[in-house]
Formats: sequence, C-alpha cells, structure tokens
Amino acid sequence: MSYVKYEQDGFVGIVTLDREKALNALNDEVLADLEKAIDAIDPNNTRCVIITGAGKKAFAAGADIGAMCNMTPDEGRAFSAKGNAVYRKIEHLPMPVIAAVNGYALGGGCELSLACDIRLASENAVFGQPEAGLGITPGFGGTQRLARTVGVGKAKEMIFACRNIKADEALRVGLVNAVYPTDELMAQAKKLAERISGNAPIAVRQCKKAINLGLQMDIDSATALEPELFAACCGTEDQHSAMTAFCEKRKHGPFVNK
Repeated sequence: MSYVKYEQDGFVGIVTLDREKALNALNDEVLADLEKAIDAIDPNNTRCVIITGAGKKAFAAGADIGAMCNMTPDEGRAFSAKGNAVYRKIEHLPMPVIAAVNGYALGGGCELSLACDIRLASENAVFGQPEAGLGITPGFGGTQRLARTVGVGKAKEMIFACRNIKADEALRVGLVNAVYPTDELMAQAKKLAERISGNAPIAVRQCKKAINLGLQMDIDSATALEPELFAACCGTEDQHSAMTAFCEKRKHGPFVNK
C-alpha cells in the first residue's frame, strides 16, 4: 500500500494514513489503501485498532479538492458511495477502533474520526466540515454521524456555517474523549488500546455490538437484544476463568478469546 501503513503491536493494530505532504488528504488511492488495510486486519489476533495520520499537522485534511474539481454528478455519487462504504467497514469492525486525531480533521478526515468508536485528540487538533463552502455536502457520513455525536444543533452550526472547532471545544461538546499534548497522543492512544485489549475480547465485542445496534432501536427492542448478547458471553472460557478468579479472590491471567 502506497498511502496507508499498518503495524501490529501485540493485540493492537495501528493504521496510519501516510500522505503527509498532502496533509493526508483523501482521494481514490488513499481510500483504496485504507480499505485494504481494514480488510487485512486479523480479528483473531487484534483486539483494538488505532487510526491516525502521519506527521503532526493532520489526521486527514479532508478529500483531495484538486481531484474533485471537475467531478460529474455520477463521479461524485461514486466517490461519496466509496467513502461511505469504507467508513462503514471501519464502523463494523468487531473490535473497538480509536481515532488518534493529530492535527487537522476536516471534511472526510472529520468523518473518518466519526466512524471510529473513540476519538482522542492532540492539542492542535481542529475538526470541521467545510463542504458547504465548496459547493457540496459532506459525503462520507458527516451529515449523519456528527449530529448523532454532538447533537443536531451543534452539527448544523458546524456544517451550515463551515465552522471549525479546536480540540478544547471538541472535548466540551463531546466530539472527543480526551485531549493530550501532541507528543503524548499516540502513547495515550496505545495505553487505552492496551487497556481495552486486556479485557475479555468476546465480551468487549458484544458490548460494541449492543451499543451500536441498540442506538438504532427503540428502548424495548434494544433491551430485548441485550440478553442475547449477554448470553453469548456465558459459557465462554474467558467468562468462566475470570469469574472463578474473582470468586477465589485472585488475579485473573490473560484472556484467551474463547
């Protein structure tokens, strides 16, 4: 892959957009490489994924405007559909995904962070959806996920007014979970990923499924779903060994994903 790097660090997979000179801007080639990286993740040996951008200036500074200038409606539809499909793959990964947002996250970059489960930001991070100022709409899920994350009013303000927000405001409105100095961001992201990876993988994945599916349901349907996912954890080796250790007042060893 020319524009995306993948590294396996224990149970943590690290995906890095690697187009630093272009501020990791997204085009067809980057999306194709990102999809390849996501498809290649080994679910049996990966318990958490981190997505970040190369360098310290940008997570992903949106789509490549130069490549979009002369798009026809059919080409625009295809490009938006492609981005949405790749981001849905990220959203549907069974393990949690952390966005380590190291700088600009604009347009498709903001939308990429929104497709992740948890967002951590560097102090120089900037989030925004500038598409309306360029004559288009957000095309990779921004009109949907941003409103679900920060609320309808704030999302409309950011999208309609093309208003960027810095890391401190992103934290205040719930767009990110935490803000760190730039040099500490990846270490903190790895620390969180390792903590997640240290818990029972089957249980963590069922928790992710319960939250994501439940948010799309009414409360009665969602609470009916929960017992099924709870039951899927019962009888697993991890559940038995962890509860036995708890009852015997001893420390539990590593989980085996069974």
